[in-house]
Amino acid sequence: MLTYLLLFCVSFAAALVSGSAGFGGALLLLPVLVPMVGVNNAVPLLTVAQLVGNGSRVAFGFRRIHWKPVILFLCAAIPLSIVGAFTFVQLPKGIVSRCIGAAILLFLFLRAPQETARRHERAFLFFGGGLTGFLSGLVGSAGPLGAAIFLSLRLNPVAYIASEATTALAIHGAKMLVYQRFVALDARFWGTAAIAAAGMVLGTWAAKRVLLRMPAKIFHKYVRILLLVLAAYMVLFG
Repeated sequence: MLTYLLLFCVSFAAALVSGSAGFGGALLLLPVLVPMVGVNNAVPLLTVAQLVGNGSRVAFGFRRIHWKPVILFLCAAIPLSIVGAFTFVQLPKGIVSRCIGAAILLFLFLRAPQETARRHERAFLFFGGGLTGFLSGLVGSAGPLGAAIFLSLRLNPVAYIASEATTALAIHGAKMLVYQRFVALDARFWGTAAIAAAGMVLGTWAAKRVLLRMPAKIFHKYVRILLLVLAAYMVLFG
């Protein structure tokens, strides 16, 4: 019972963080899932939790979604997330995670990628979506990379969260279709998923309350700092 209460609380915290920044929930949730359900089930269960969390963010901010960048991003992200999901058990996760962290750091510190994003927005979103989708399929989540890409669009906080969540929802949905072919998703799996999902929905609702009171300028600084910390962690520890 205490284990499931812990899962609910961590899911709430994960949704509160990712719902107010667009990423970071997986880093909090995965260490709790692995000892509960094992390594093989942890990534599919994380995907279910993220489906619910991102679905909640989409629902709460649906009217603010910017569909043009979302569609461009998903054109490459969905097919490549499926390719990544088929190979997610074959590559070292630590190396892939370090590569994601390094890509985020380069984007945050170098002006060239940011200028490219502004000048060639369509190509940037298409190729960025493909890279994010493929890496997400490999390691379960590449949310920080997708967040860094959408942050460059300088959307208002709710629009940024809802638009990025729409892409994540589609990517995780595509991966789940693949994962269920390799992992037996029994009643215990779905019971655990339901507890995590409840925490994600409540955490997402709380996060939106925070976003509505946060000025856009402060929000963008907050997200950049979180991206910097998370990317550095990924590079150092995989």
